[in-house]
Amino acid sequence: MIARHQTILFTVLVAASAGMGVALWNQLEHAHQRLLAGEDSASTKAPEVAPAEQATLLVANDNDNSLITETQSLPLPQDAESRARVILGKLLDLYAASESTHPVSGGAASVAQVFLLPAPGPDTGTGESKLADSKPGSANGPQLAVVNLTGSFAASHPSGIEVETLTIQSICATLHANLPRVTEVRFLVDGHSRATLAGHADLTRTYLASDAVPAAGPHS
Repeated sequence: MIARHQTILFTVLVAASAGMGVALWNQLEHAHQRLLAGEDSASTKAPEVAPAEQATLLVANDNDNSLITETQSLPLPQDAESRARVILGKLLDLYAASESTHPVSGGAASVAQVFLLPAPGPDTGTGESKLADSKPGSANGPQLAVVNLTGSFAASHPSGIEVETLTIQSICATLHANLPRVTEVRFLVDGHSRATLAGHADLTRTYLASDAVPAAGPHS
């Protein structure tokens, strides 16, 4: 026969577990609704009147499958999610240009939203001093960037393991170079999960942003 105090303890544990589950579900549902609704502070700000700042782009080069570091002066808003969207928009504008070393059509409009969330897992062990004392979920902890690309960008992207991988790597490396707290990156297309970018690069996985940064790449 189960003692009365054991029954009470079991009931309390079940109730606490249920409460935590509901809270987690509500958080995930809220993030999903933001994606579906297209909620993004970048759409309510005016980057063109923001002060110009230096941004670091890791630009893909199809000639040798490398990432080239390029510095651009861009009008960047203060909000981190808006900054990320503007910076990635500039990166994709370079790819859409006629002289691009990594031709991909679409440009800045291909980045529908960028959301920054607390990274769900422990530190990835990349040894970055800025994140050494931070914990997941804390105000200064590592972040997961969710990049929501448009369906037209994915549909028109050149197919091939190398060209697709370079696009993914350049986005991850560019985010990490400008927002060092971003340690992980996930991709959506039109707000939904997608198997691949254009038939090869896996979009179902979480990418470690620091893994995409070249150890000592060329500079422009």
